Amino acid sequence: MSYRKTLKLICGVAGGSAVLVFAAAAADYRGYSGEQRGEAASRWSRFTVVRAAQPGWTPASHTPAPTGHSWDFNWDKRDPSSLINGKKKESATEDPSSERDNGKPKATRNILLIRHSQYNLSGNSDKERVLTPLGREQAELTGQRLAALGFKYDVLIHSSMARATETANIISNHLPGVELVSCDLLREGAPIEPVPPVTHWKPDAVQYHEDGARIEAAFRRYIHRADPKQKEDSYEIIVCHANVIRYFVCRALQFPPEGWLRMGLNNGSITWLTIRPSGRVALRMLGDAGFMPPDKLTRT
Repeated sequence: MSYRKTLKLICGVAGGSAVLVFAAAAADYRGYSGEQRGEAASRWSRFTVVRAAQPGWTPASHTPAPTGHSWDFNWDKRDPSSLINGKKKESATEDPSSERDNGKPKATRNILLIRHSQYNLSGNSDKERVLTPLGREQAELTGQRLAALGFKYDVLIHSSMARATETANIISNHLPGVELVSCDLLREGAPIEPVPPVTHWKPDAVQYHEDGARIEAAFRRYIHRADPKQKEDSYEIIVCHANVIRYFVCRALQFPPEGWLRMGLNNGSITWLTIRPSGRVALRMLGDAGFMPPDKLTRT
């Protein structure tokens, strides 16, 4: 095949494939491949036919199609317009726009979700599942990290389970003046049956039913936009468990909640959610434990 004929054949290849084919053709024709000229031409002819038969690359063919699910700005049922529309007007002369502005959140909530530190897995009851020596070190490191961030924390809420309570108490030593609050809703459990399923952990339907309702109640209590009366941005710490945190993240980002088990969290790690007044949610950190030395990292 002559060089001119080869060039014509190349021009028929679509998109970015033409550049690749042209380069290969030039190399083969000039003997760069080390083959005899006749052998190279024969090999190139077969290669070009295969390439020309394939569809050219276009951006549209490699762009995932939209799922069709739009963001629900009233996911926490606190959208100002929906709240106003549901109320009866006390006065016919009241300005609706003024009422809407007064009821609109103006502050951003920052929620830092902390997974408890390593604990005694061999304990037969919750009281026996206290932190290990390494777990206490991890809690100290997490407390130091939270203090170093320099935020003005409003409250430190923790699960009532022993490992979360002990973790919160150690962290609290690094954040003097921050109120400690215990909550049973934040206890560990099975929020929803995971997809895909796993073989090593299979709670029964009753546990999913009971734990799921409780953990969803915890989500609705703690994960929402700021109250309209809140004037300044807030920073709240919640010390709880991996399953609870992963479920919270999926729900807050409006991801399928059954995907919660696809994420892994180290002990003592920090997950940071930001909730804007508009209802927008951002995940600033997920399971950050980079402040710990490698030999202190665990995921039990």
